[in-house]
Order: sequence, then C-alpha cells, then structure tokens
Amino acid sequence: MSRGRRVVILDSSAFIAGYDPSSVWDEQYSVPMVREELTEGSLPRLRFDAAMNEGRLKVMEPESKFIDEAKRLSSEVGDITYLSDVDLQVLALAIQMKSSGYSTFIVTDDYSIQNVAKRVNIKFISLTTLGIRFQLRWTLHCPACHREYPQDYKSKVCEVCGTELRRKPLSKTPIKRGTGKEPHS
Repeated sequence: MSRGRRVVILDSSAFIAGYDPSSVWDEQYSVPMVREELTEGSLPRLRFDAAMNEGRLKVMEPESKFIDEAKRLSSEVGDITYLSDVDLQVLALAIQMKSSGYSTFIVTDDYSIQNVAKRVNIKFISLTTLGIRFQLRWTLHCPACHREYPQDYKSKVCEVCGTELRRKPLSKTPIKRGTGKEPHS
C-alpha cells in the first residue's frame, strides 16, 4: 500500500554533498544514471553502492511515459535545455512515485530540478544551497534586438541579428518556505 507513504528521490548532487542514505529511515530511490555520474572509487559512489547493498536505496528506471511527462513539464517552465538526461530521469521517477500515491520529495541542489518539481507540487530539499526562492517560467530573448524566442528554440543565436540568446524569467512566483520537507533521521 503506497498511499501517503513518503519516499525520497536522490539526485547525484545529494551524494556529492555528503547525503548518507544509511542515516535516513524513509524509503529512498534513485535512478541508474545517478550511479554512472558518480566517479568510480569516490566517496559519493561508495555511499551510493553501500546504501544500495544494504537495501537502504532502491535503484529504479522510470517508465518512459513519466520521462515524457518530465520533458513536457520542463519545457512548460523553460528549463528543458538546462536539464541533463539524469536530471529528467530523477524528475520522472519522482512524478511516477507521486502518481502511484506516494508522498514524494527530491534531494537535490539543482535549481532547474527544483523549479520543475515545484511546478508539479513535488517537495525538494537542498543540501549545499538555499534552494530556489521563486518558481520561474523562462523564455529566451535577444539582448540586442529584444526579440523573444520559445524556450525550446534550437539555435543559440538570434535569427535577426546573430547575437547570442539569453534566458530570462517570463514569470516568477514566490516559494513559501516551511518545515516538513526534511527526511526522517
């Protein structure tokens, strides 16, 4: 029975920042690509492997429909070009767990992951940063001629004047900070 049970989804940055899954009692998950991102023989990789071998960390590949959903949501808020395949898988797994009735949150210092997570009401916790203060929806623009482009625009330069495009917030909503985001230790 998954309804309401809390699960923690771990991004690579959690392990790099020193997060130890063995010290937390919530059910914890990550994706295979997170392990691949961690350098062989490094302390973060050793933490990952130890937690997995102890049964404290479950490694699971998200279903493709949830990867598609993570891509769609990332495009909606304008973060798609700033998220790696690993980031999208972490988000997809969180979305999948939430759709299965789990109360889910992600441990990550990645602002783009946090921004997309906030869009779908998935909680997150940062370890080495303060985390996002606003949920942002991004757009691309040319700083020279001020032409606007959709976030998924393929070129990095303005088609009118050739200036390198920049991203800017199209809208921003303040994030309310509170308690209850932290894993049980």
